[in-house]
Amino acid sequence: MTDQWSLNRLNFEGWWEGRAAWFGRDADGALDLTSPMQVIDPTTYAISFSDPDNGVWDGSGLFFAPGGTATYAISRSSYNAGGGCWQFPGAGGQSSLVWDRHGSRFGHEINLFQGRSRSMLVLLWEPDGTSWSLQRVGAVAFRCRHAPAAELTRPTCGTPEALLTPLRGWTGTRQSLVPTPGVDGRISASEPVVFAPELFLRHACSAVFPDGLVASVPERLPEGSFQLEVGGLLAPDRFQQISLQFNADGRLIRWERRCFQPPNP
Repeated sequence: MTDQWSLNRLNFEGWWEGRAAWFGRDADGALDLTSPMQVIDPTTYAISFSDPDNGVWDGSGLFFAPGGTATYAISRSSYNAGGGCWQFPGAGGQSSLVWDRHGSRFGHEINLFQGRSRSMLVLLWEPDGTSWSLQRVGAVAFRCRHAPAAELTRPTCGTPEALLTPLRGWTGTRQSLVPTPGVDGRISASEPVVFAPELFLRHACSAVFPDGLVASVPERLPEGSFQLEVGGLLAPDRFQQISLQFNADGRLIRWERRCFQPPNP
C-alpha cells in the first residue's frame, strides 16, 4: 500500500500557480464570505523532489509569510512528525489536531486534485473574546504549469444549495484516515455511499468559493463534538468531499474522503 509520504509526492509535486482570494471580517466584525478582503495573483507553490525521499517547498505570494515568500526542505524522515498531515489519492492537506482553548489558532488546509489542477481552501479560527470565531478563509485555484486547457475551468454556482442540490442521489465511495505521526497512516477500505446535500450543509455558515469549492463549517467553534465539511465540484460529473470529525474534547479523530459521480442510467 502507498504510504503517506508517497501520496504526498503524487499529489503535490509540481509548479502550482493560481489566484488566491482571502475572505475575512469587515469593519463591523461581520464575516464576509462573498467579497474577498485581499486577492493575491499569482500565488505560487513550487514543490520538487531531488530523489524519492527528499525535496524542496518554495512559495511566493503567500498571505501569512513575512515578505510573502518561504522556502524549506521536506523529507520522508521528517514528514508529518506531529500527525496533522493527511493524504488520500487526489486529496491532501494539514490540520490542527486539537482545538486548544488556550491557544491562538485553529486551522486547516484542504486540497482537492483533479488531474493537474488543485483547489485549495484554508480555514482559520482565532479567539474572539469568550469564543473562537472563523477569521480567515483562503481559496486558491492552483493549476500546474503543464495542466491541459481542459483543466483550467470549474463549474460555478451562486449558493451552496444551488451547487449541491443537483448532486442528490449521486453515488460514490467513502474512505477514512485517523491521525498518525509519520508516514504509516493507513486509509480504510472503500465503502459505498450516496450523496445527500443536507448531510453536507450541517452548519448555518455555508458558502461557495472560487474554483468550485464549497464549505459548511461553524462560524464559532461549539462546545462538544463537531464536524467540518469541505467539497469541490471538480468536473461536471465529479464531486469530492472531505469531512473532518472532532470529538467532545475538540480533538480530531478522523478525516473522511468521499468521491461522488452521477449514477449510471
